[in-house]
Amino acid sequence: MEDELEDRVLYQTYISHMKLISRFAVGLPLNSAPISYFWRLLRIYVLKPEVLIFSAVLFVILVYLQAVDVWSRTLLGRLTYTIGRSTSKVQRLQYFVNGSVSGGEKLSWELKEGRIAAYAVQGRRPRMEDRFVVNEDINRTGVSLFAVFDGHGGEFAANYARDKLIKNLNNKVIELKNLIATGKSSTPGSLPTSADSEKKGTEKKSDGVPVEKKNSFRKTMSTSQTDECMKKGSSITDPEILSRLDTLSRPITREVRPSGQNTRPLLTVPTASYLADGKINYRQLLTDEVLAADRLLVEAAKKSMDVAGTTALIALLEGSQLIVANVGDSRGVMCDSKGNAIPLSFDHKPQQMRERKRIKEAGGFITFNGVWRVAGILATSRALGDYPLKDRKLVIADPDILTFDLADHKPLFLILASDGLWDTFSNEEAVAFIKERLNEPHYGAKSITLQSYYRGSLDNITVVVINFVNKNWSCASSHKTR
Repeated sequence: MEDELEDRVLYQTYISHMKLISRFAVGLPLNSAPISYFWRLLRIYVLKPEVLIFSAVLFVILVYLQAVDVWSRTLLGRLTYTIGRSTSKVQRLQYFVNGSVSGGEKLSWELKEGRIAAYAVQGRRPRMEDRFVVNEDINRTGVSLFAVFDGHGGEFAANYARDKLIKNLNNKVIELKNLIATGKSSTPGSLPTSADSEKKGTEKKSDGVPVEKKNSFRKTMSTSQTDECMKKGSSITDPEILSRLDTLSRPITREVRPSGQNTRPLLTVPTASYLADGKINYRQLLTDEVLAADRLLVEAAKKSMDVAGTTALIALLEGSQLIVANVGDSRGVMCDSKGNAIPLSFDHKPQQMRERKRIKEAGGFITFNGVWRVAGILATSRALGDYPLKDRKLVIADPDILTFDLADHKPLFLILASDGLWDTFSNEEAVAFIKERLNEPHYGAKSITLQSYYRGSLDNITVVVINFVNKNWSCASSHKTR
């Protein structure tokens, strides 16, 4: 009985207290009848304790979401994205499939020719900084080249790698094949020099086959592309780079200078040095060309004060021999004849023991800000470009190279993709997903790209699928040994 009496007293006290608070909050003398009516409605429906508490909690949640940038970068984008989540999956994917336009620019790019398909979307990023290259049977040499470049901090580095690095690799392969076939080098001037690699221009596909594309921003079967994207400007879009560049101890200057005592000069390597017993040393060729392109890219970036960088995933295929060079965190995966996922490359991440030790020895550090970053800026520990970090040797461009004899694995297909895909798919999940969709027009490349976006990938997404189903690997192996 006493407990019940105490509860009633406490309840009456609470009610009286709330009434006093309400009177103080809205007890201003209001002579106008409409205003008095309005305030009466507020007191009845809005200025209740439970409504005020709920509003305060909702405000705190919104502030938190904006602070951690869980949604898109603008308040309107956040609201639009949140409301859009209630629409159907088909409606969301049609935003890309139908070529929706934002500011006059298409947001998806596709390619399909023969057994190769590629699909890319800009996703939730303000700019498309991914680039891909598909160049099958370079100049009828029997060598095919595939590449994915994932740019960051702008488009300049990815464009440079696609236009210059790939062009030089193509020409070196052609010259080496001519040396093997004739014993003589190509005609003078066929191999571009360092100066030639700085010239603007485009390279057309050797066999002249037109490529399907969804707008003037072309991702083609070779390195050809107009300079549209570069004309639009190379402004920095990565918020982490924008917010942290000023914290670097060494100022950014236009001066092109060596980055340290151990800087290796850019030397002209005789083309014949890549030949041994009538075979091309693709491992050394890829290493030298990637490092040379990075040196030239850094020099060009300093002159234009462009801090952009890019990953590089390059695959060369000759017969059954596959050579994969990787710089950064784009990734390749192979599905063998048993359906197993076999990595073709391994990501370069700052938290890896090898990379962490190297960065520390160079006088740098890594910090965790959503992901581990070099000097709190870059989420990959190796890249082309990024000259403020490259000057201090915190980021390097040395590629890791793996070779595979596909006659041993008899793969069903290969996947080359930027990290926008791997943020939402594991190797095994991607292989299983593509395996069930090889009968689609794009061999599953389009489906997995859109599915990655649907899963919440915040990055540009680029996927290249090379279909080897029904390929006779015994013939390919014998052709290689001839």
